[in-house]
Amino acid sequence: APFMAEELWEITGHKGSIHLQSWPEWDEKLVFEEKFTLIIQVNGKLRDKVEVPISISEEEIKEIALKSQKVQKFIKNKKIIKFVTVPNKLINIVVK
Repeated sequence: APFMAEELWEITGHKGSIHLQSWPEWDEKLVFEEKFTLIIQVNGKLRDKVEVPISISEEEIKEIALKSQKVQKFIKNKKIIKFVTVPNKLINIVVK
């Protein structure tokens, strides 16, 4: 409702009409996340979540997953068959 926008504009201390203001400018830095939550699974089951930078490599993801204390107890004394990664989302450690 235009009247509500005008009222809020005045209450917040701005001068002039809100309808004479320009639209906000696009700021790409505010749109993209610099981190994401990495889901760590063992045999398809959630075992840990870790905040990591978007620019992290697959090797670094494997290293973080293997060092996780929560993951350690599920892979200890087991053979790692393979790693399945979904970029910027998860890693699944398949063990036998």
